[in-house]
Amino acid sequence: MEADGFAVRRIPQTAPRIISADEAWHGEAPYAQDALALDFHGAHDADFGPRPTRSGLLPEPGPFVARLAQAVIEVVSGQRPAPQLIRHAAPTVYAVLARQAMVAGRRRTPGPQRAAVVRRVRVCEPADGVVEACAVVVAHGRVRALALRLEGLDGRWLVTALTIG
Repeated sequence: MEADGFAVRRIPQTAPRIISADEAWHGEAPYAQDALALDFHGAHDADFGPRPTRSGLLPEPGPFVARLAQAVIEVVSGQRPAPQLIRHAAPTVYAVLARQAMVAGRRRTPGPQRAAVVRRVRVCEPADGVVEACAVVVAHGRVRALALRLEGLDGRWLVTALTIG
């Protein structure tokens, strides 16, 4: 039917056809993808590894080190779960922190404890994208020192070395 240059057409049926239970049970075999043809001869491992990040593209290291020092002391004393630091610690550093957190969790006494307080942070940048820092933290009546090395990798600061005194 046409009216003033317009054609009226039926809307096509878009719903899937209705099938019986027998047809659904014994229908076609599901599609299985075969092996992909990929060529890895042209790829270099450097293309897939961690990418260094310049300091200008990362957050200010001073406040970040202060928050990180507080979190590390809380993990080591058993007040904070270690997985909260997994994104900011290299695997070797995280393994040490997780082990210390597990030991601290066993010997921790129940009840409220004072939060750790970061008293002072010193930061130096020996190279672009590398920060070496130390922090003085008061936790549970003890004054502790932390020394850390942060490297800019994949758009974030990553702790690659940590010493707790």
